[in-house]
Amino acid sequence: MKTILVLEGGGMRGLYTVGVLDVLMEKQIKIDSIIGVSAGALFGVNYLSKQPGRAIRYNMKYVCDKRYMGFYSLLTTGNIMNKDFCFNKLVYDLEPFDFETFKKSETEFYVTVTNVETGEAEYIKIKDLEKDMEYLRASGSMPLVSKIVEVNNKKYLDGGIADSIPIEKAKQLGNAKIIVVQTRPIDYRKKQNNMLLYKVIYRKYPNLLKTIQNRYLIYNQTIENIIKYEQNGEIFVIRPSKKINIDRIEKNIDKIKEMYELGKNDTGAKINDLIKFIDK
Repeated sequence: MKTILVLEGGGMRGLYTVGVLDVLMEKQIKIDSIIGVSAGALFGVNYLSKQPGRAIRYNMKYVCDKRYMGFYSLLTTGNIMNKDFCFNKLVYDLEPFDFETFKKSETEFYVTVTNVETGEAEYIKIKDLEKDMEYLRASGSMPLVSKIVEVNNKKYLDGGIADSIPIEKAKQLGNAKIIVVQTRPIDYRKKQNNMLLYKVIYRKYPNLLKTIQNRYLIYNQTIENIIKYEQNGEIFVIRPSKKINIDRIEKNIDKIKEMYELGKNDTGAKINDLIKFIDK
């Protein structure tokens, strides 16, 4: 039976996922398909390129560099994540990404994006990341602080808007052992967004506004479903065992390292149970 890995987003909370992935690579856990959302997609690519340590290394090294991400990039480029730095200089020069190993990987990789005009999630299967990098960028393009990304005449933003944790998509892929990596503790629930600024910026996209308005309801129902599936033994969940106060664009290196180490430690503590779940 194949194994599917679902990776939630969350900005720099995604360093938790990086810790999880590094342990999975270290223990040589075979994953047949990955569905990544936002930071989950941005960091999940390193599993296919077989580059453990890469994501924590470049985040520790460049998180305070104004070229990477933050309000300087937002003011000068319109994107909180600097497109040229993050998707060009970083992946080709500073911390080279192994595109060939990614392309040769037998693991399927799906990037979750939100279609701005329909307000619905789309799941883009990527084999050649170098060719389809814009889908990855779109998945991590947080609303309000990112420009809309156009790919093949479609407009996209952060996949987490429409489907933060695509557990139902994973179930649709067929009979499989599903592993879900969350970036929030089990007791976290979303609250409704203040819609004022969204209505100003995205006034041309009523379907997107509806999705944003209902996002907290969809997210919270997804969490309840995940808990039910987990209790029934249908899925395996790795989530933060404690709360760490970390911002989506966190610059504190100690917090970043703490989030990463929590992901490693939580996964290490569960690894034997995970192997049993996969093998049963």
